[in-house]
Amino acid sequence: MALYPSLEEMKVCKMAVAQIQAEAQAVPPQIQQSPDAGTPTSLYPSLGEYMGLELGRAVVEANMPQYATDLQTYTPAYSGLVAPISGHLQKVNVTNGIRELVMCKGSDDKVGMRVKDIDNGIFVCLVVDKSPAAMVGLRFGDQILQINGVNVAGYSMDKVHKLLKKSPVNGINVVVRDRPFERTITLHKDSTNHVGFLFKNGKITSIVKDSSAARNGLLINHQVIEVQGQNVVGLKDKDISKLIDDAGATIIVTIIPSMLYDHMVKKMAGSLIKNLMDHTAMNF
Repeated sequence: MALYPSLEEMKVCKMAVAQIQAEAQAVPPQIQQSPDAGTPTSLYPSLGEYMGLELGRAVVEANMPQYATDLQTYTPAYSGLVAPISGHLQKVNVTNGIRELVMCKGSDDKVGMRVKDIDNGIFVCLVVDKSPAAMVGLRFGDQILQINGVNVAGYSMDKVHKLLKKSPVNGINVVVRDRPFERTITLHKDSTNHVGFLFKNGKITSIVKDSSAARNGLLINHQVIEVQGQNVVGLKDKDISKLIDDAGATIIVTIIPSMLYDHMVKKMAGSLIKNLMDHTAMNF
């Protein structure tokens, strides 16, 4: 049975997406009502914690000082606006902040995503290869805020999975907060086909002086999360190196602080990360 939608399903889904986009433009999102608490809550929580890890200024200054001066950049605040809805079923680029996505179920009636409840938040722990979830850009470590207008803060993993199971085949609206403090950097190979950094278990350990990595702001004590848009979480170093070697003269890498990555991995199931994680490449 096919894991991703058929062409006919994609056509129907696109029609549903267009309708939702029109509704979103006509009526900007307001403060949402929690289904359980009975009191209004903001759609966009401030970035004071992530997976139970405090991310206040003092913690950031002590553990990730390079981000302390720009801390306000990583603190989304509710403004009555959301990021544009993804209107097509293909891999998409994302940036820090809040995203609103529209998914469809595959012919197996699944979206291809597993979540884990951590400290009252719902986080993506697995995105299945070639699934609808992978195609709209959901990634390991993203936080799910809403599903079809329902705030999922405080929900259990099973409750979220049941909510997705009960959702319609088309037009599943999901609001997501990106994993924080990630940065995407463009590097250029030198005459020896290198970009100028070494890593172990995906963690950047050293940067060559005057290399492209040094000039473009790559940092040690950071984890390589994506290469050319391809998720490399759970891959062996030799496989990550091959992706870099096989790429063209220009390479795009996404990194996050090792402190944050280590906390993410500790909170997630290692077997899922290594064996079932989506590692398909995005188009650049």
